[in-house]
Amino acid sequence: MANVGVIGAGSWGTALSVLLADNGHHVTIWSIDEKEVEMLDKKREHLTKLPGVKLSDGMTITGDLESAVKGKDFLVLAVPSPFTRATAKKMSAYVGKGQIIVDVAKGIEESTLLTLSAQIEEEIPQADVAVLSGPSHAEEVGRKLPTTCVIGAKTKKTAEYLQSAFINKVFRVYTSPDILGIELGGSLKNVIALAAGTADGLGYGDNTKAALITRGIAEIARLGTKMGAHMETFYGLSGMGDLIVTCTSMHSRNRRAGILIGQGKTPREAMEEVGAVVEGYFAAESIHQLSERVGVEMPISRCAYEVLYQG
Repeated sequence: MANVGVIGAGSWGTALSVLLADNGHHVTIWSIDEKEVEMLDKKREHLTKLPGVKLSDGMTITGDLESAVKGKDFLVLAVPSPFTRATAKKMSAYVGKGQIIVDVAKGIEESTLLTLSAQIEEEIPQADVAVLSGPSHAEEVGRKLPTTCVIGAKTKKTAEYLQSAFINKVFRVYTSPDILGIELGGSLKNVIALAAGTADGLGYGDNTKAALITRGIAEIARLGTKMGAHMETFYGLSGMGDLIVTCTSMHSRNRRAGILIGQGKTPREAMEEVGAVVEGYFAAESIHQLSERVGVEMPISRCAYEVLYQG
């Protein structure tokens, strides 16, 4: 069994910590927020972001980044995408050569248009960086509902090692070498989900939702393949699978924010009401820039960008 450090104690980091602990691993979960550390340590539950999901007594909770990172068999980086680079920079001094970091957030950096794994590799060049993605709401993983995800890694050895660490009877894990395709699918679907939520808020129906999902995956795949990703990735778990769940579920922060925008709230008001990071908002600007740079037509993403940033 592995000694694992989970960096980030939001809903997804907490859910994966519980999953890994249930699989028999020793888990140390880190948060930058002292109040969050105290709550998790004393209550053994994330009362605000993942209520009802209990943390085992054997799990270590800490606010000390060095102790969460140093010497761990692998690390799970679960901070929201806007904070990926800054957190990776802080971690770098404690990460050993070849230490595995599996990133589980989704997004594109606005200033550089880099994927999250590329940002981590810039800040922690000695790490072996992988990604985990798929249709996987933290609320359902925490409740042990059947879920499937895909691990993307540079080597089959790393992918299969992580697959064996995460997989269990209710959490099935596939592997893929297409890290770029997995990350693009995970980032772009948040923008389409905002559009789908906006359509819901405007009172449109199932026909509209189906059109947005179907044409959404078409433009995601168009951009991804132009950038060198594999077409089949976009019709798998991290593409179509993640897009369907994010466009249709009320667990989705992006869809909920979109509903509020469709009902007349500003993007800022919508995000404040959702009360968590709405990653599609940040991704919309990055994807707009990326599509123009690569020369790919993405009408749904462009319209989402115009609604979110141009009024």
